[in-house]
Amino acid sequence: MSDQSIVPIDQLLPPRLPIVPLMGRPIFPGIFTPIIVGNPPDVKLMDAAVAGDGFIGLSLVKSDVDSPHAGDLYKVGTIAKIVKKINLPDGGVNAFISTIKRFRIKKILHEEGPIVAAVEYLEDDDEEGPEVKALIRALLGEMKQLSEGNPLFTEDMRLNMVNIDHPGKIADFIASILNIDKAQQQKALEILNVRDRMELVLVYIKKEQDSMRIQRRIQKEINEKYEKNQREYYLKEQMKAIKTELGLDADAKSSDYKKYKEKTTELRFEGEVKEVVEQELEKFNLMEPHSSEYIVTRNYLDVIFGLPWLDPPPEEFSLASASKVLEADHYGLADVKARIEEYLAVRKMRAANPKTKQAQGSILCLVGPPGVGKTSVGKSIARAMGKQFFRFSVGGMRDEAEIKGHRRTYIGALPGKIIQGLKICKTKDPVFMIDEIDKMGASFQGDPASALLEVLDPEQNVAFRDHYLDLPFDISKVFFIVTANTLDTIPVPLLDRMEVIQLPGYIDTEKLEIARRYLLPRSLEKSGLKRGQVKYTKLSLLYIANGYAREAGVRNLEKNLDKIHRKIAREIVERGEGKPQRKSGKAAAREVFAIDKKAIIKYLGKPLFPEGVYKKADRPGMSVGLAWTSMGGDTLVIEAASLPGKPGLTLTGNLGDTMKESASIAFTVAEKLGTEQYGVKPEWFEKNHIHLHIPEGATPKDGPSAGITMATALLSLFRGKTIASRTVMTGELSLTGQVLPIGGLKEKTVAAKRNNARHIIIPKQNIRDLDEIPEIVKKGLEFHPVERFGEVLDIVLPD
Repeated sequence: MSDQSIVPIDQLLPPRLPIVPLMGRPIFPGIFTPIIVGNPPDVKLMDAAVAGDGFIGLSLVKSDVDSPHAGDLYKVGTIAKIVKKINLPDGGVNAFISTIKRFRIKKILHEEGPIVAAVEYLEDDDEEGPEVKALIRALLGEMKQLSEGNPLFTEDMRLNMVNIDHPGKIADFIASILNIDKAQQQKALEILNVRDRMELVLVYIKKEQDSMRIQRRIQKEINEKYEKNQREYYLKEQMKAIKTELGLDADAKSSDYKKYKEKTTELRFEGEVKEVVEQELEKFNLMEPHSSEYIVTRNYLDVIFGLPWLDPPPEEFSLASASKVLEADHYGLADVKARIEEYLAVRKMRAANPKTKQAQGSILCLVGPPGVGKTSVGKSIARAMGKQFFRFSVGGMRDEAEIKGHRRTYIGALPGKIIQGLKICKTKDPVFMIDEIDKMGASFQGDPASALLEVLDPEQNVAFRDHYLDLPFDISKVFFIVTANTLDTIPVPLLDRMEVIQLPGYIDTEKLEIARRYLLPRSLEKSGLKRGQVKYTKLSLLYIANGYAREAGVRNLEKNLDKIHRKIAREIVERGEGKPQRKSGKAAAREVFAIDKKAIIKYLGKPLFPEGVYKKADRPGMSVGLAWTSMGGDTLVIEAASLPGKPGLTLTGNLGDTMKESASIAFTVAEKLGTEQYGVKPEWFEKNHIHLHIPEGATPKDGPSAGITMATALLSLFRGKTIASRTVMTGELSLTGQVLPIGGLKEKTVAAKRNNARHIIIPKQNIRDLDEIPEIVKKGLEFHPVERFGEVLDIVLPD
C-alpha cells in the first residue's frame, strides 16, 4: 500500500480509549460539536489525546457527581476525533470534536483521573424495506410539524435533517436535538437495531408534540385576555395559568390570607389585639397585590404573627445544674454567682407555688470594668436556665426608635429591638442582654434611656406598646440583664428599676486560674496549636499578667497570649514543621515550646510594667492613695514639694473641682496639725510655696476620696519624714479632721493587692463593705479602719 492510499477511519480506531465523562447529555455519532472540559484530569486527558492519535471516548455519567469513577459511567458511548483545541483562561479546554461511532466498554483499564477502557465498536443493525422508509417519512413529517413556529429549531437543523441519507443517522440526529431527558437519549444511543431506534424516537417526538399542544393552549387562553397596554397584567396571568396547569395555588394573596386566618384561630387573640388583627386582615383581603399598601400591610401582619403571643411552658431547671453551668463557665465571682442562684431559687419557688402567678422577669445590672466577664455571665445565665439568649448593644444609641420602633407611616419602618428580639427568639420568656447601657446618648431624635424606663419597669412592661406594632404586648416574663462599666452616667430613674451586681477586677491568682482553664485552651485553638505544643509555668503566666496586662480584667492577658502563640505558629511554619507529616519521637519533642521569662521577653518585648516596679512613697512629701475608675480600681501617687517664695498652694495633675476643694481642705488640716502638734513654725509657711502634684497629668481625676492621702503627703513634707512602706489609703477628709466614708472599696482593694500593698487605711464607716470582698482578695492585707486623721498619722508617720 502506497503512502497516498486512503484508509477508512474505522480501521484506525484504537482498541483502548481514554474516556471523558459527560455530565449533561450523551453525544450521538455523526455530529460535529464543541465541548468544554474543566476538570483538571480531563484537561490532561485532552492534551494527551491531541498529542497522540486525537481519539477520545465520550460516555454519560449516570448521576451527577463531582469526581466520577468508572463505575459511574454508562457502558455505551461514542468515540470522537478532536479536530481543534482551544485553551481557556480558567485552565479549561474548548475542543471541537467529530463523533464517529458507538462503542461498548469491555474492561476498565484505569479507574479514575483519567479513565482508560478497552472497548469494542458497535455497528448498526440495518434493516431495509417499506416499513423503514415509512418510518423515515413519519420521522421527517412529525419533526417538520414540531419545528413549525418553534424557535428552538433553526433552519440549519431542518436542512441537515433532510439531507441525511442513513435511517440510523436520522434517528440519532433527531434524538440529539429533542428536548428530552438525558436518560431517554442514552436509551436511544444504546439501541443498535435501526428500526427499533426510529420507533423509540418517534414516541419521543409524539410526547414533545403533546407538550407543545399544552403550551399553545395555555398561550391561546392568555392571548384571549391580553391587551396591548397591559403587558404587566399579561405576564402575571401567564404565570397564573401555568400554575393552574401544574395544580399549584395560583393566587399568592389568597394563600397568605388563608395562612393568617389559621394563625388567628391558633393564637386565640383577645380584646384590642383581636379587633386590630381582624381589621388588618379584612383590609389585606381587599387590597390589590400590586398596590404599595399591600406590602406594608403584609409586613405588619408578618410581624404580628411572628411574635410569641402564647404563654411559655413552666420553667424547668435544676438549681444544682445551674450552679454547675456557672462554675464551669467562670472562675471566682462567688458573690455574683450567689446572687444569681438566689434569683433562680426565687423563680423556682414562685413557679412551684400554685397560688402565685408565674414568675415575672427580672432586671439585673452587671457593673464592672472591661474584660471581667459581664457579657459571658449573661450567656451563662441563659444556658443555666435553658432559655433563648438575645443580645444587643445600646452604646452610642441616640434614637429612641431603636428601642420602641418607628411608626408605620414612615417608609421602611421597623419594630424596635425588643420586638425584633422576641420575634427571633420565638418565646415569651427569653434572656435579653442590653450591653453598654451607661454609654447611651440623647439627641433631637429622642432619649433611648427614657424609652427603656417602660421596658425595664415590671409594673409597665405587662402591656409594652411598640410604635410599629401599636398593640399591647406582655414582656414582663423576659429576664433582662444590662451591663455597664460605671453607674455614674445611668439616669437615676432607670437605675432604680434594676438590681445592681458589682463585678470587681481579678487579682493575680484569679488571673492565673482563668488563663489556665479558659484563655490558654481558647488561644491555642485559635492559633492552630495543640495543647502539648506550648508549656507555661505558673511563674510565667504571673509574669505576663503583672508585666504586660496589669488591669482589672483579663482581655489584655488574652491578647498577649494570642500574640505569643501567633509568633510560635510562624516559627513552626517557617521551619517546615507546619506541614502535615509523621514525625519521630525526637522530632515531636522539638515541637514543644517552654515559655519562661526569657521566651516571654522574646515574643512580647520588654514588659510595660517592669518587675518589682510598684507605685510607692519612698521619700518625704509622697503618699499612695486608692482611686476608683470605670476601668476598675487603681493606685494614685501624691507628690508634694516646697520651695522658697510667695506663700500659697499650687495644684497640678488635671484635677476636677471636687478634688481641688479636697486638696484645699487637706492643706488647711495639715498646716494646722503641723504648727500645733509637730513643731512646724508658722514662719515656714510664710516663706515657702507648696506644690501638690498627682502624676499622669493627661488623665482627668476627681472625687473627694483622696483627702487623707493628700493631707498625709503634705505632713510628710512638713516633717521631712517618709511614710510607712507598702501602705495605701483612701478616705474623704473633713475640715475638722474626720475621715468620711468612700465608695468602690472592693475595686480599690483589688488595686492595692495588685500594687503589692500590705496595709490599707480605710474609713471606719466602710467596715461593712469588707464583707463583700472575697477572702482571696483580703488575704495578705491588713485593714486599718480610722475615724480621725490623727489615727492615720499614728499608722503612717509614727513619732
